[in-house]
Amino acid sequence: MSQNEYDAAVAEFMRKKGITRCPTACAVATHAAVSEADRAALRDYSAAKEAARIEKSKAFQLFIAA
Repeated sequence: MSQNEYDAAVAEFMRKKGITRCPTACAVATHAAVSEADRAALRDYSAAKEAARIEKSKAFQLFIAA
């Protein structure tokens, strides 16, 4: 498969699946220069996600124990 064919196949897959950005870029914090307000927002978001995960885990444990 040539590079052009590969690029076309990847582009078609992304178009069909509705992928609009790189998933790994969204999964980890950036190494770029980011403002303190954005870093604080990311920390708040991460803390909220972790709290929700813990609550879900606790609810599941209570459900299993009952």
